[in-house]
Amino acid sequence: MTSTRTTKRRSTAKPMAEGSVGRIPRSRLEQLRDALPASVDCLHRRRADMIDEGFIDDYVALHWLEWNGGSLRLTITGSNVCQQLASSSA
Repeated sequence: MTSTRTTKRRSTAKPMAEGSVGRIPRSRLEQLRDALPASVDCLHRRRADMIDEGFIDDYVALHWLEWNGGSLRLTITGSNVCQQLASSSA
């Protein structure tokens, strides 16, 4: 008879530095958040080429955008950020 042993894994995630999300500094995060509605508008117009390449990399890292079959699309997280921005400006 074999026994199944359950072990807890230690988290290898490093704690985030204060004032940043992951490796993205808070100032960059604010810049990305401010530019997100215009970036989403570019996506809706099928003009992703108008979005700065560095922004795309950071949006994907934040899970606000994702690659889908060679094109970019807004994620649920990105959609939620847009809704928060819209409600805070209203």
